[in-house]
Amino acid sequence: MADVSVRPARPLDAERVAKVQLDTWRQAYGGLLPAEVLDTPLEQVAAVWLNAIEAPPSPAHRVLVAMERDELVGFASSAPADDEGLPAATVEVTALLVEPRWGRRGHASRLLAASVDSWRADGSTTALCWAWERDAATLAFLTGAGWERDGAVRGLDTGPRVQRQVRLHTDLRP
Repeated sequence: MADVSVRPARPLDAERVAKVQLDTWRQAYGGLLPAEVLDTPLEQVAAVWLNAIEAPPSPAHRVLVAMERDELVGFASSAPADDEGLPAATVEVTALLVEPRWGRRGHASRLLAASVDSWRADGSTTALCWAWERDAATLAFLTGAGWERDGAVRGLDTGPRVQRQVRLHTDLRP
């Protein structure tokens, strides 16, 4: 069995988190995101993640990383949800990415489970996630984990077109 784990991100992880994000976006979302986003320099994305890790806006903002042996292979970030009309105890998955070459090894499931544990410890009762309507893999993963669409949709202007996202949610109460 592989040596796998999930832990809170550390400042030294910022560049690797950025690399996972850019590599995954380029491979999985090349048809959804504009070239200027996909071509963002690694150092610029790493600086954003370093700030998120070192100086989160609140204790409820988190970045967790998935490890296989000594290799950082994925990450999950979350924050208090700010969509209108949601209960105060709602948390949002802001990113859940596993570098494609490390896929299908349970890393996303471990990241999601560790996130749920932390959200419950914070007293959150509901979690939500926005997913690209055309991202069948993410939608299948979340619905397979018990998340459900709640009917909310939004359009994000990605430059050449507006891409639709759907919102999924899950009840965190045991």
